[in-house]
Amino acid sequence: MLIWSPKGRAAAGVVASVLFIVFFFLPLAVILMSSLSQQWNGILPSGFTLNHFVNALHGAAWDALLASLTIGFCASLFALLCGVWAALALRQYGVKTQKWLSMVFYLPSAIPSVSVGLGILVAFSQGPLQMNGTLWIVLTAHFVLISAFTFSNVSTGLARISADIENVASSLGASPWYRLRHVTLPLLMPWMMSALALSLSLSMGELGATMMIYPPGWTTLPVAIFSLTDRGNIADGAALTIVLVAITLLLMMKLERIAKRLGHK
Repeated sequence: MLIWSPKGRAAAGVVASVLFIVFFFLPLAVILMSSLSQQWNGILPSGFTLNHFVNALHGAAWDALLASLTIGFCASLFALLCGVWAALALRQYGVKTQKWLSMVFYLPSAIPSVSVGLGILVAFSQGPLQMNGTLWIVLTAHFVLISAFTFSNVSTGLARISADIENVASSLGASPWYRLRHVTLPLLMPWMMSALALSLSLSMGELGATMMIYPPGWTTLPVAIFSLTDRGNIADGAALTIVLVAITLLLMMKLERIAKRLGHK
């Protein structure tokens, strides 16, 4: 540890706890109180109601929830498929080639999401690959934004798998396809599930690119929250935010639990 003395560790723990409470817990607590209040005209909210959560589970808000789940799962599964394929293909090259190709895969994560959205909007608004006004343009943007993180997780897991395991399978006469199905992918599955959990959470919370390209009928939860708060409907926006946080956390916890279970096999 970087901090050796007990007093130093205690002080560091206090500072970390204070920062966690101030920058993470308190904002969520304020959002939760706002979602449960009838009015908030003073220092503290007044009245208690669940109407904002009822509104969040009906009508346009419910459609936004379904749209976010559909886009999130589709984009995350496709990103996982491409990330696994890219990580497996990349290890066939030398160290220098791997380094440069990895930089290409990580490049989308270094570009602001608004720039990604604008680029995709301009590129696919005309010509043979016109996708403007369709679900596909949103899926493309989410895939571009989350693919780097999926590739990173899978590459990390692949690097921890000893090459001797595949060599032993090969010496026993296993074909490359058999080794992939019965050796490599089962060992890689915990990292694949972690990558899926991370990419799904990123997709569920994506706003910048989606705001620029989403078509009618495919409004996502972050876009719906932004629209509500922009119109001054803070309470309904807060309730929808709590729903988004709860669903994302539940999905991540479930997928991480599956990943741990697979890792212990």
